Amino acid sequence: MTEVIGVRFKKVGKVYDFDPVNLKVDKDSYVIVETARGVEYGQVATPNHEVEDDQIVKPLRRVLRAATEEDKKTVEENQRLEKEAFAICEKKIRAHQLEMKLVEVEYTFDRGKILFYFTADGRVDFRELVKDLASVFRTRIELRQIGVRDEAKMLGGLGVCGCPLCCATFLDDFAPVSINMAKDQGLSLNPSKISGSCGRLMCCLKYENEAYQDLLRTTPPVDSLVETPNGQGVVTEISLLRGFCKVRLEDSNEAPRLYRKDELTVLRPGRIRARRSKNKSADHGEASPKAQETGPKPEPAPQKAEPAPKVEEERGENREKPQRPQSRRPRENRENRENREGRENREKREGRNSRESRENREGRENGENRENRSRPPRRYPPRRPRKNGEGKPEGKTEE
Repeated sequence: MTEVIGVRFKKVGKVYDFDPVNLKVDKDSYVIVETARGVEYGQVATPNHEVEDDQIVKPLRRVLRAATEEDKKTVEENQRLEKEAFAICEKKIRAHQLEMKLVEVEYTFDRGKILFYFTADGRVDFRELVKDLASVFRTRIELRQIGVRDEAKMLGGLGVCGCPLCCATFLDDFAPVSINMAKDQGLSLNPSKISGSCGRLMCCLKYENEAYQDLLRTTPPVDSLVETPNGQGVVTEISLLRGFCKVRLEDSNEAPRLYRKDELTVLRPGRIRARRSKNKSADHGEASPKAQETGPKPEPAPQKAEPAPKVEEERGENREKPQRPQSRRPRENRENRENREGRENREKREGRNSRESRENREGRENGENRENRSRPPRRYPPRRPRKNGEGKPEGKTEE
């Protein structure tokens, strides 16, 4: 077990644990503590108490001393300087034409650093702004971008209920809120009805969410088939807070009856309205609207049928062949098509280059072989001298 005290640095903010170092303090008193940002002036939210060692967030800072009247005057002087720094920073923002909204300025207790809180739609390049502010104030400058929820918490205001904003009154941290919470509570999904001053979903949707979840687990949902003291029926409407359900009996044309949820037994949960209406129409012999529109029509007057011309069809010639459904190729987007075409062109170019290089190499090798290889001279057999009468046609003689 470790003895700690809880200190809050803003009117509505997180409570941090500090080591009192054998100092006894009362609630709502002020102390000077050591933080990561330096020496700070804070208010005691929880007096001395002991906590488990595994619940302590390391490192555990220590309390320097109790605050004095001079410390309070220093804080008041810092608040005056913060207003002047706010006006100077706004002028610098307009001079640099930056799309940002200054929300708050905060001086540290020892005036070693000035923090400027702002909101913006996207990222802002404020490097030149920091240089100008540092040249004016001659101290460390830090610009911190915050969200719209933090902005509403710093500025404060009134909610749609007429009371001060919860985040500026008692909420230490923001809890996640989803649209399903509004659906479970049966609220209107109009954004103007369920959104707060910050433009986000109201934080109060989270307050009663657990209670509604418990009620939903013990209440039959809408369109569930249930067993009532008067027979089976379907739930048409539920009232979670009152614990009542309206049930329309199956074999009755009366208006839905009101039952307590303890009197109902769920036979089939879920949406069965379409199935029940279909079975009911089949049991009572009622025709569907489409069947009533396309019901039996009066038969036309008999007409004299003309003899149909005889057509001789040859097998496989006049008979129509069934057409196969054409497979539709998936439509490719422009980027995929350009990538595919570029890849094909690159492959063709690489193939052509490789083919040309191969032909050049083969031609060079053939040329070298031709130069190195000498062709032997062509040799013919010696001519034999012709004799008298050899080679002349028969029957002719020389006289």
